[in-house]
Amino acid sequence: MDENKKGSGNVSFKGAVIVALVALVIGLGISGSLNWLSPSRAVNFMGEAGVGESRLAGGLPDFVNLAKKLKPIVVNISTTQVSEGRGSQEFGSPFGGGEDDPFNDFWKRFFGGPAPRGPQRQRSLGSGFIIDADGSILTNNHVVENASKIVVKLSGDEQDYEAKVVGRDAKTDIAVIKINAKTSLPAASFGDSDRLEVGEWVMAIGNPFGLDGTVTSGIVSAKGRHNITQGPYDNFIQTDASINPGNSGGPLINLLGEVIGINTAIFSRTGGNIGIGFAIPINLVKELLPQLRGKGKITRGFLGVLIQKVTPEIADSLGMDKANGALVANVSKDGPAEKAGVKVGDVIVEFDGNPVKDSGDLPIIVARTLVDKKVRMKVLRDKKEIFLNVAVGELKDEEVVASAPEKGELGLTVQRLTPQMAENLGLEKADGVVVAAVEQGSAAEEAGIRRGDVILEVDRKAVKSLDDYKKALAAARKGRGVLFLVRRGESTLFLALKPQR
Repeated sequence: MDENKKGSGNVSFKGAVIVALVALVIGLGISGSLNWLSPSRAVNFMGEAGVGESRLAGGLPDFVNLAKKLKPIVVNISTTQVSEGRGSQEFGSPFGGGEDDPFNDFWKRFFGGPAPRGPQRQRSLGSGFIIDADGSILTNNHVVENASKIVVKLSGDEQDYEAKVVGRDAKTDIAVIKINAKTSLPAASFGDSDRLEVGEWVMAIGNPFGLDGTVTSGIVSAKGRHNITQGPYDNFIQTDASINPGNSGGPLINLLGEVIGINTAIFSRTGGNIGIGFAIPINLVKELLPQLRGKGKITRGFLGVLIQKVTPEIADSLGMDKANGALVANVSKDGPAEKAGVKVGDVIVEFDGNPVKDSGDLPIIVARTLVDKKVRMKVLRDKKEIFLNVAVGELKDEEVVASAPEKGELGLTVQRLTPQMAENLGLEKADGVVVAAVEQGSAAEEAGIRRGDVILEVDRKAVKSLDDYKKALAAARKGRGVLFLVRRGESTLFLALKPQR
């Protein structure tokens, strides 16, 4: 009886093995017919086959093919500037000992006679990239500014091509130059820098230190960086792709092979790369190109205000829920803003339907607006939202839109502003009080108040005398920030002073 059971068990086991083998063979046949065993293909983040995106299996970027495809669009730019001579030059000791050099008299006696110095030629290098088959090239303004001669060298071509400037814009640091090439040239395709994500792979191509066609890679470290070059339209892409002197004007490229920025600046204490580079977003450039190529310059909208950042301390002083918008520190006389009813102390939070999250946003939004266009603007005034209609003016070359500095706290000595002081400070009237001293380490010093500043308001109350100043301070809420409006030189600015505990 036991033997029969044992034999029966062996038969069952053998049968199961045979069934499993048959199932495996059938499965392999089905897989082959469905092409399940074919090599894997690169797939992009949208789940589509990676035809346009340079990726390897496993999600790694394929910079090899990307570099082969895009190096031909990048050019080397060398410029020559002629500067005026500085008069005569004395030849000192070659050992650099200066006045303490014991051989200094000897060198002055035999070689120290004044030598006339004529115009000096200076040469510099930069990068650029082709944007049209006709030989139009995009680069930085600072690469070609004041150049008496511009020479372009194409990738893989030893010939030098002399270029002329088609148009340039110093405020955004972009320029278009053109060469007369013998053949049709490969041109860059533009991407959408607004869709760029922090952490996305990018590649830079340029000529750092004159080393043609250098390729580096990295990621997008941040977007919307303001106050990098202290320009009013700073809105840079930050990247850790290696950028060095000579890379200026070269393209920043995404994995689709599209240009999404122009490499422009680096942050460095030594002059070399430390992994912090900045590029102009290509969407800003796309807006300006038709004007640059058509008339050689840019026409911008003008509002007529001096603005500054809304700090948490200032927001608290103004009774705002959060620090956002652009605080109006000064309004230009007879400018579009004044005509629309904008007042000092207003916080602009929306312009032409565009939210103003930071003071750096406003100059860019206004500049992009068509001249004479009537737009609606939302401002915060005395904790209330009001709407104003403004006709945008045209920004002239001498008119500057900029952000004013800020900071805050108490610990200052003031005195009456006399007519003589007012005259020395360039003021029309002796209204306000002048800061005579700022205590070191005090709230005022931390806020940025300086000796010579004229205090015009305290917590939005006008200050025309010492009595006004004392009353305004006495009425200030204890433990809360105190908002000062001060005049410094030709500008006015708000400073929030937070009392020390």
